[in-house]
Amino acid sequence: MLARNLLASFAIGALILTTGCAAEEEPAAPATSEVQSLGHVHGLGVNPGDQMLYAATHFGVIRIGDDGSLARIADRWQDTMAFTIIGPDHFLGSGHPDMREDLPPHLGMIESTDAASTWSSVSLKGEADFHALDVVGDRIYAFDSVTGRLLTATDRKNWSVVAEEPVIDLVINPSNTQEVLTSSPEGELQLRGVDSTSITLDSAPPLVFLGWPTSDQLAGLAADGSVYSSNDQGETWDRVGRVPGDPEAFDVTGQQWHAATDQGIYRSEDVGRTWVPLIQVIS
Repeated sequence: MLARNLLASFAIGALILTTGCAAEEEPAAPATSEVQSLGHVHGLGVNPGDQMLYAATHFGVIRIGDDGSLARIADRWQDTMAFTIIGPDHFLGSGHPDMREDLPPHLGMIESTDAASTWSSVSLKGEADFHALDVVGDRIYAFDSVTGRLLTATDRKNWSVVAEEPVIDLVINPSNTQEVLTSSPEGELQLRGVDSTSITLDSAPPLVFLGWPTSDQLAGLAADGSVYSSNDQGETWDRVGRVPGDPEAFDVTGQQWHAATDQGIYRSEDVGRTWVPLIQVIS
């Protein structure tokens, strides 16, 4: 569901153990279409069209096999920032273009209906650079790093302002799309309404990335890799596990959870208690 970008201090290049090749430095001038490095991960999502995990990265959208194999979609080196999968082969995102394309530096809201092979502009082209977004039904929330505003829309084109505060991640209440939960750079959680009301979840641990898979269950990933779960809409939280490394992205889809860190991409099938590496990297 969720696509997420954390802090500029995270490394954007890494060496994948399964390839033994150095990471590319510039997505604008690829030496080969073969995927050699994953780079910094901005977002993760499972595509119901093929049940595969996709990673939105500094170096394009990458399809990840269960065996750790990587495939860069359509040899596109678009820096895909905010990212979410809303249906079979149907993706929404934002970011910056492959430098081989004649496009403005900020892509605004973009859409793909062919699993990231091609993208089209939806709104705010040249104006917005979304770093977090989520969609439930017709309702979408997105944080624009250019203006520092949390925005919402029901048609993905006519946006209204919810708040003017920095947001790292956000997830929509699956049973009430008038509410969205956001995390701040300090890890503070705010439950916000479309009417700009806001409630701080004082009992929550400091969390960076979020998941809201069911009306009662919430999930979160802290800056130190600790994984938390709540079964009472955020009233109480339990630390259930830990992911190695500094977190970069987090996705909760049903019973399958994924996390990206500077040490790799990991999967949990027991609500965050244990994590199995799909890809491991070396700085």
